[in-house]
Amino acid sequence: MAIDFEIPDEAKAMRKRVRKWVHDECIPAEKRLIDGEDYKTVLGELRTRARAQGLWLPFIPKEHGGMGLGPLANALVQMELGESHLGALSMNSQGPDDATILTLLAHGTDYQKEKFLKPLLNGEMRVCYSMTEKASGADATGMQTRAVKDGNENYILNGEKWFSSAASAADLALVMAMTDPDAPRHQRYSTFIVELPNPGYRIKRDIQTMALEGPLSHIMGGGHAEIDIVDLKVPAENLVGGEGQGFNMGQHRLAYGRLRHGMHNVAMAQRALDMAAERITNRSTFGQLLASRQAVQFMMAECATQLYISRLMLLHIAYKAEHGMDLRQENSMAKVYLAHMVHKVVDTAIQLHGALGYSRDTPLAGWYTGIRSQRLVDGPDEVHQWTVGRNVIKAYQEHGTTASMAGGDLL
Repeated sequence: MAIDFEIPDEAKAMRKRVRKWVHDECIPAEKRLIDGEDYKTVLGELRTRARAQGLWLPFIPKEHGGMGLGPLANALVQMELGESHLGALSMNSQGPDDATILTLLAHGTDYQKEKFLKPLLNGEMRVCYSMTEKASGADATGMQTRAVKDGNENYILNGEKWFSSAASAADLALVMAMTDPDAPRHQRYSTFIVELPNPGYRIKRDIQTMALEGPLSHIMGGGHAEIDIVDLKVPAENLVGGEGQGFNMGQHRLAYGRLRHGMHNVAMAQRALDMAAERITNRSTFGQLLASRQAVQFMMAECATQLYISRLMLLHIAYKAEHGMDLRQENSMAKVYLAHMVHKVVDTAIQLHGALGYSRDTPLAGWYTGIRSQRLVDGPDEVHQWTVGRNVIKAYQEHGTTASMAGGDLL
């Protein structure tokens, strides 16, 4: 099946609209926040204007209030939204809410969709996802939080969670817990909706990380919380997708999250490269423009090459998604590559800005400390590379060639 690199006109037009939105509205709004304006007021105004222009929930079907974009058009949109911290938030497309919205849309009951999904779709609530635990880390099948049925009405949850992103800003939590320790490994876990605040779901702290933080970091959902779950009573009607389906639903939502991170990384890297280009074309040292120096040109070339590869990866994955093809191998490859790419480009932009890049007078320093997490979240590099490598070896053993697991279907 050949890949057509011609982007449909309507997708091109939507990408252009969103790019204009980010540059005309979101990036200027960042300055308003820096100048001390109220976050809720600024975001509320942005969201009102976004909805008035039909820029809302790009990945959600129109019948549920979204834009109804397919994987390709959504990828193009996300690769623009990531240029601003307010981009995704302005269109209610931020993580981790987006993947949970997709989970409830696919697996929620009518009751759950009415009570929980609607407010999320309307931007009236935020939701966090509590899966990771200290004891298990990247091994999701090692979770120890337990959920025990209390008659027919409730489940009682006990355990701990670690790095629950956006918990301190959330009104709801999706919590994964073990319901059947004797079931097959991937069928032991179930997912529950928890309304917050709740005395049984106690946020011990927002974990301090290497990322630079400001007064709005956690309000905007940028924090990662440590949670104690003690005798947390959850109504049985808040069980999502049935018992034993938590792991499978979790992997589905994480797959989208990995792609969204990658798309936003492309946008951030593009903005960083543009900033670097502006800097080197306006700054002279020793009587010569930085842009005229061959070493600087090589640095720019390397960044441009990595951005090109990244875009091709995402377009290919979007193409496979459009056609219902298996994209797990490519998704893992892209997740790792894009995390390294954005670090390389932002690091280069800092270097070309000199001391200014190292300061906090530009966004570069904040991006640099924040993007280190990309090699850990939604599965660390090593887990994805392990999976990719196993698939490559298996392909050779089955077919006598590794091509099918190394982009061979492009041919």
